[in-house]
Amino acid sequence: MRKVELRMNEEIKYKTIKKLIETNGNKKKAAVKLNCSIRTIDRLIVLYRTKGKEGFVHGNRGKAPSTAIPLDIKNKIISYYINEYSDTNFTHFCEIVEEDFDVKISDTTLNKWLWEEDIISPKARRKTKKKLKSKLNKRLNNTKSEKNKNNIKESLEILDSKDAHPRRPRSKYAGEMIQMDASSFEWIPGAIWHLHLAVDDATGEVVGAYFDLQETLNGYYNVFYQILNNYGIPAMFYTDKRTVFEYIKKERAFDDEDTFTQFSYACHTLGVEIKTTSVAQAKGRIERLNQTFQSRLPVELRRAQITTIEQANEFLKSYLKKFNDKFALRLNSTKSVFEMQPADDVINRTLAVFSERKVDSGHCIKFRNSYYKLITENGIQACIKPKSTAIVIEAFDGNLYANVLDNIFIMEKVEDHKKVSRNFDEESKKEKKKKKYIPPLDHPWRQNNILHFKNYMKHLNNGAHV
Repeated sequence: MRKVELRMNEEIKYKTIKKLIETNGNKKKAAVKLNCSIRTIDRLIVLYRTKGKEGFVHGNRGKAPSTAIPLDIKNKIISYYINEYSDTNFTHFCEIVEEDFDVKISDTTLNKWLWEEDIISPKARRKTKKKLKSKLNKRLNNTKSEKNKNNIKESLEILDSKDAHPRRPRSKYAGEMIQMDASSFEWIPGAIWHLHLAVDDATGEVVGAYFDLQETLNGYYNVFYQILNNYGIPAMFYTDKRTVFEYIKKERAFDDEDTFTQFSYACHTLGVEIKTTSVAQAKGRIERLNQTFQSRLPVELRRAQITTIEQANEFLKSYLKKFNDKFALRLNSTKSVFEMQPADDVINRTLAVFSERKVDSGHCIKFRNSYYKLITENGIQACIKPKSTAIVIEAFDGNLYANVLDNIFIMEKVEDHKKVSRNFDEESKKEKKKKKYIPPLDHPWRQNNILHFKNYMKHLNNGAHV
C-alpha cells in the first residue's frame, strides 16, 4: 500500500472527518470548524468510508493545467531564445514568439522559464543581477566538476551592472523640445553604422531616424527633413556638443566642415533654437531611446534580412510607425507647438550645405575633384571674373548651385569628353536648349546673410556680445 501525503488543509479535513466518525461527533461543530455546510460534511464522510485517506487528495494533484503550455513548446521557445535571440529583452521576445509560434506568453512566464536556465534579460536591473550572482556563487561552492565551475565563472563575468539615467519631467507640449543624438552600434553583423535619432520630449514619439556610416551633417539633415515633412517646425533641439550643432573655429574657415553655416544656419533660418550639453544624463530621453533601439532594432533587421544601409533606411520608415504605436504616449491633452510644415521647395533650399570656392581662369569652380560651369537660366555659361568668391550651395535634393555676388547659377559638371558630337551625331541637331529653373534668391541663400551669421557665431565663440 503506497504512502499518501496530504497538504495542510487536506490533513485538517481528513483528521476532522476521521474523529467525527470514530466518536460519532456533532456534524454542525465539524462544519463550523471546516467552514463548510453540513451537506459537504456528509459528502466527506462518504469519501472517507469509500476511499479512506487517499480520498482527501485533490483531484488535480499532479495534472498539468489545461492552460499550461506543453513541455515540448516550452523547450522550443527556450532554445529559440538561447540560440537566436539572446540579445533581446523579454517583452520584445514575447512579441516575436506570438508572431512566429502563435503562442501568447507573458514576460513573467518567460522570465520564470529562463531564470531556471540562469538567464536574465539584457535589460535586467542591478537587483536582479545581484540575485543571480548569489545563486551562481552558491552553485559554484557546491560544484566539484571543473568544467561546470568554468561555465559558472564565465556567467559571473558577464553580469556587469550599469547605472540608470536620472529622471526629469517631460516637456509640456509636443514640439517644445526635440532631443537628438547618434548611436554607433553593430546594427547588423560586421557593420557598425551610426543611427541618428530624434525624439519628442513630451510624447516620447520618435520623429526621425536615419542610418549613416558616421555621425554626419547628412544624417542629421535627413532626420530634420523627416521632422519638417511629417510634423512641422519644432521650437528647440536639445543635443550634445558636436561640431554639427556648435561652431568650433577651424583653420580653413567657411568650408563644408565649418558647420555653423550648415545645421545651425538652417535652424537659424527657420527660427529653431539649439541647446547643447556635454552631460549625457541631461538628455536621458534620447540616451534611453538609443539603448532601446540597440536592444530591439538589430533583431528586427535580422528578421527582415536587411544587409545594406540603404535597405535599413527604407525599413526604418515602417518600423518607426510600429515602434511609436507601441511606445509613444497618446495623450489627448498634449498640445502641439510645431509650426506649420514648410513647402517642399523651402525645405530643399533650407537644408543646404554651403562651401566657399574661387572661380578659376576658365570661369569654372572646382568642387569635389570635378570642375563645374556656371549656367544661367537660359542655359548659357556665365563668364565670371577669375578669383571671384562663390558660395557653392548643395540643396537637399543634391542639385548644385553657386551664389556669386547674389546671382544664382546652376552648376553643370564639365565632362572629360563630349557625349554628343555637333558635327557627326544627328541627335545633337535635334536638341534644343531648354530654359533651366533657378530657385529664387530668398533668405537662406543670400550671401550677406550667410556671412553675417558666420561673423555672429565667431563673436559668440570668442565671448563677445553682438
